[in-house]
Amino acid sequence: MLAAMVALIRSKAAFMAALAAFSLVCTACSDDGTGSNGRAVSEATSSTTIPTPSTVPSTAQPTTPPVKSPLDFNADGQVVFGVATTGPASGGGWSQNIADATKDLSAENGFAEPIVVDNILPNDAATLISELAQQPVDVIVIGAASLAVPLTELIAQHPDIYWYCNCGAGIPQIAGLTQVTDDGAEIGYTAGYAVGLLLDARNERRITVIGCCDLAFEKQVFNSLEDGLQDVDPSFRMTYVRTGEPGYDFNNIVNATDAFQTAVDERTHAVFPYVDGAHRAVAQAANVAGKILLSAGSSTACADGEIGYDIAVSFDGGDYLRAVLPYIIDGTLPAGSARSFKVGIDPGSGAFICNATPEQQAAMDALYVRIAAGELDAQFALVTEKAFADEINLSQDLLN
Repeated sequence: MLAAMVALIRSKAAFMAALAAFSLVCTACSDDGTGSNGRAVSEATSSTTIPTPSTVPSTAQPTTPPVKSPLDFNADGQVVFGVATTGPASGGGWSQNIADATKDLSAENGFAEPIVVDNILPNDAATLISELAQQPVDVIVIGAASLAVPLTELIAQHPDIYWYCNCGAGIPQIAGLTQVTDDGAEIGYTAGYAVGLLLDARNERRITVIGCCDLAFEKQVFNSLEDGLQDVDPSFRMTYVRTGEPGYDFNNIVNATDAFQTAVDERTHAVFPYVDGAHRAVAQAANVAGKILLSAGSSTACADGEIGYDIAVSFDGGDYLRAVLPYIIDGTLPAGSARSFKVGIDPGSGAFICNATPEQQAAMDALYVRIAAGELDAQFALVTEKAFADEINLSQDLLN
């Protein structure tokens, strides 16, 4: 089933070792009709005597051809990333994760400033991503699977661009599209187990999950989170609150903060704002209310200078891009490939308690060993199958 999408991944350590092996220098050559000294080059006239090769003084110094970056797919002398996200590039959610990482990677490697197009609704994806593809971009990073519908046509129109999707649970393969995926059931289970340990330490028992639209990948995460929570204590309870409109709406700040206040009124003890553009607003409110707070995406949430997180729920698209970039560069991740990141093997995928006690850390470490060994694979596969069943049936109905 869909759980079969999960494959072995590359770690951050592998990325750092591989990246150090590359020297990415993009050298632009002038084609504006000037010489190397900036003066105009005159055309020869009939009276001009042109020396033969044998009479040209041998004073020129040997030159080294410009080094072309493997990422300069359009051969214009610079490397430009384009980024297309569903949420704002400053909302504290997964859209910001991948936008920030692309900017950082570009600065670190001497690439041009990325072109970021954010807040893209799925219905507008074809137009806005098409406009992005018409810019001088070499790589386009699609921040969510919900933007993938028009990609078949767009990739055919722009074959010189390297198309990359941070596709979460994954989508049916599209020719020319490289996908990076992870397993929401694995991630959700570690999040539930981590919050269960914190609730147990505080003698508390309830968590509220704030999501969007009860989409299949949300169900996969939430149902697995509840399993992990109750693995710590079967009496612990999870409540899910839907805040978005039908379709794809993870940026509704008003609805998300209202849902959080209702959860506080109902005496919840922890909150998981599994939203994108609305994430930071809910997180700030959770800090004020003193609730256990889970992040949604960033692997560095524990070090956030503005928000106090208790648990980092990491499925960081920026980490994934960092990990695979060396393989895009050396050609071992060609267009149309797929890479999957597995909890317990990749350090950037799964939940981490920010200030764990030695006992809590030992419990989390033991869980990661079990997941890496595949002990819970059957359970995760069942959660995934149930979560996506309705979506698969709907797709089949539309095809018939």
